[in-house]
Amino acid sequence: MTSSGRPARRSPGGRQRRVLSAAVALVLAASLGASAPAAFADDLEDQQAALKAEAARVQQSLEFVDAKISKAVGDLVIYRGQLPAAQQALLEAQGRVASAVKEVEALAARVDLAQQNKAKITQQLDADKQKIASTKKLIGQIATQAYKSGGVPSDLTLFFGSNNTGSLTDTMDMADQALRSQNSAMDKLTQQNATNVNSQARLQAVEAEIKDLKAKADAALAKEKAARDEAAAKKAKVDKLIADTTRLNNELEAAKPGIQKKLAAVKARQDAVAAEIVERDRKLREAWLAEQRRIAAAAAAAAKAKGEEPKPFVPVTGPPSAFGLRHPFPGSVPITSGFGWRATPPGTIDFYGAGGYMHTGIDFGAACGTPVYAAAAGEVFSAGWADDGGGNNVKISHGVVQGNSLTTIYYHNTSVVVSAGQQVSQGQLIAYSGTTGNSTGCHSHFETWLNGEAVDPMRLL
Repeated sequence: MTSSGRPARRSPGGRQRRVLSAAVALVLAASLGASAPAAFADDLEDQQAALKAEAARVQQSLEFVDAKISKAVGDLVIYRGQLPAAQQALLEAQGRVASAVKEVEALAARVDLAQQNKAKITQQLDADKQKIASTKKLIGQIATQAYKSGGVPSDLTLFFGSNNTGSLTDTMDMADQALRSQNSAMDKLTQQNATNVNSQARLQAVEAEIKDLKAKADAALAKEKAARDEAAAKKAKVDKLIADTTRLNNELEAAKPGIQKKLAAVKARQDAVAAEIVERDRKLREAWLAEQRRIAAAAAAAAKAKGEEPKPFVPVTGPPSAFGLRHPFPGSVPITSGFGWRATPPGTIDFYGAGGYMHTGIDFGAACGTPVYAAAAGEVFSAGWADDGGGNNVKISHGVVQGNSLTTIYYHNTSVVVSAGQQVSQGQLIAYSGTTGNSTGCHSHFETWLNGEAVDPMRLL
């Protein structure tokens, strides 16, 4: 939720006056690749809590800017914070696509090589079959001729390609050669059969390899498609983040003149409120001091009448803790933003050139409708709606205690149950917390003004 602290001011006499500064996170398109604010978890989804916390912190830096602008700034911070991780995720997804493509290409090459190997083996098998058939035919011819001639071929030209006949010795030599040829052919047939069996085994192995490679290739193609789909989705997210960031940036740039005008008007009103508090407290302290002088003068006159030496006038003063302030909420309601200087977040526009502003109160994280109690007894001098950015508010003057004047202010209430001029006691119900005025969430902003100057309430509580 946003804070709605009021700027510290100085009175014409030199007291600190409130400095108002507001910032709207305007990220130029050229800086879309800038690093995300704060340190975030590695996983994009785990970053959401950190990004939301960063957005809330930036929203707290926007004093008196309406809820729509504050939300736009918070969204811009979230988009900007998500963008680097989304871009990195896209690069990684694109890398997985490239790896998947390489895997598909490598498997395709291996399938092609295996197919070529299969073709060669098949060709070799065909050649072996032809050789086996030729050898079987030759052996059959030799056997047939041997049978017809009683064991020795009568026509040896079948083997030697000659019609010339010779002596018996020559015939026997030729018969011997024929038998050796038959034995050689049988050996060759055996070798060819063995080669054929080996080639068949190789062919089966290659076919199994091709089947396995094709299955892997199909899986790789599916993996590639999934990687491409993932990369497309991540690119769409990056594109949307860039588009949203650019759109919000343009909207906030266009709203800048209006914001500056509104802030100037709010500042003028807050200066008037601060001046009113300063003047009221000055008069209260002067009245208190006058009363102290009157009492001292009466005491001096009485002493003189008795012939005693009058005591010099010394105002009776004490510490601010003498007011005995109590928390406006039960202890279970946490403080969500403390008192002090808030620097303008990096990358935002510092409208007033001061580099930030003074958060002049503390914020309680009270849910809407939580009872708000008076921190001390006093007189309500303002109650209800005000145009100083605080919505429904209550302002109480607690008078002067031991020389110190005190005013407390309660902002952003849903409703107020007291009225101006009413005397309230410490712990009395004065309002119900809310998110009225320039606020983006239920909370209560509590201020303490001591002697006309905003101070840290924790010094007094």
